[in-house]
Amino acid sequence: MTAQTLYLWFPGTAAEALTFYRDVFGGELALHTYAEFDRTDGPADAIAHGALSGSVSLYGTDAVAGEETLRMSGVSIALLGTADGATLTRWFHALSDGGIVIDPLQRRSWGAHDGRVVDRHGVSWLIGYEEEATDQTS
Repeated sequence: MTAQTLYLWFPGTAAEALTFYRDVFGGELALHTYAEFDRTDGPADAIAHGALSGSVSLYGTDAVAGEETLRMSGVSIALLGTADGATLTRWFHALSDGGIVIDPLQRRSWGAHDGRVVDRHGVSWLIGYEEEATDQTS
């Protein structure tokens, strides 16, 4: 069975972005160039297809001339309860490095923690978790 996975079109930064996400989330990263796929519609060293598989999975490519590139408006990738609180907190801070914190990761009045960040590649993330019995941090 397969799961939904986002496929992101980058403006020539797919290798950098997908490597960043691998460093944040862990997992296995495969990068395939236009040359490997016998594509001539872009630079030979551009990424024709990149795949990060692991606890967070993403696909990415370098857009060719005329294709629209990643722009996120009114949407975020939600990582709500996808890992333990310590892991999600670490991911939030890693994604914040070079990005913009929209709403700090914090404890909410209903007891859960969440926050929003736009990372250095323009991807918007909503990260949150329910408070664990031993978790008393804010």
